[in-house]
Amino acid sequence: MSHNSHGHDQNSPKEENVNSRRAFFKNFGLFGAVAATGGAAIYSGYNYEKSKPGSNFVRVLTADNHIIEVPKDQFKDATVDLNQLQKQGREGLKGHRFVMVIDLAKCRNARKCISACQGAHHLRPHEYHINTLVMQESEHTAPYFMPKPCQHCDNPPCVAVCPVDATFKRQDGIVLIDNERCIGCRFCIAACPYSARLFHWEEPLMAESDKGKPYNIELNVPQRKGTISKCLFSSDRLREGKLPYCVSACPNGVYYFGDENQDAVTNGTTKETFRLSELLRVNAGYQLMPELGTKPRVYYLPAKNRLFEFKDDKDPVKETI
Repeated sequence: MSHNSHGHDQNSPKEENVNSRRAFFKNFGLFGAVAATGGAAIYSGYNYEKSKPGSNFVRVLTADNHIIEVPKDQFKDATVDLNQLQKQGREGLKGHRFVMVIDLAKCRNARKCISACQGAHHLRPHEYHINTLVMQESEHTAPYFMPKPCQHCDNPPCVAVCPVDATFKRQDGIVLIDNERCIGCRFCIAACPYSARLFHWEEPLMAESDKGKPYNIELNVPQRKGTISKCLFSSDRLREGKLPYCVSACPNGVYYFGDENQDAVTNGTTKETFRLSELLRVNAGYQLMPELGTKPRVYYLPAKNRLFEFKDDKDPVKETI
């Protein structure tokens, strides 16, 4: 891999600051609507609107993102349509192509991204959807840390080999797994060149407390023994207009996340939004093993001008490239 350009350059990507984080996610058109029977979703301010003195109306958000007012005497709470939730989980968010950028110069193996991911997806300490590797390009170059999530390939071999359509590619670029369809054959694990998938050999960490809860395909909870799980790009958070768990938890600004269609990514620590194309061009961004033709949606910025001295005190997995 070529590292001919400088790392994060304050004078270049920042000049291309295109929007604030708030405006960026407003452009997503994601306001946390929950699909409900009858095609409507309860507006987040429902309780407030309903209790306002003198108000005879309740505001609701429809499935096509229109806020309407319904007379109180005609309002009826709707139950969540689980089939619709499953359907929207497989389709994804229309008009978007999500992408992640990881700045290797900023990673000091704080592992906050890992713990946030494990907590959200009810994983055990030894189970990872994202892990930090120690990379060293040659004997005479300094090692560095490399977070490695699922690459959410545009040509995913894992999807091609699944015999039951349990793993699938959404229109917004995200690759997910439906654990209600997964039979645990592990063909996808064998096919993935990035070793990004996890097999549940034992009962899930929170099996008892999660018992009876409806399965959320975008959160992949409850987990099930004998099935596969992996990084989900925090699809459940994206539907609420929020950054992924790992991106928000990182204290050092390692992660950028956004929409390729908008040519914009937001840094999880600084909350600044940058032009994706410029960030990659100026910093010589690259993908892992592009020669395989998998077309990853995760990009890396080289570990140049590092912010931290390398200290291997957390005993992460070691690899040499």
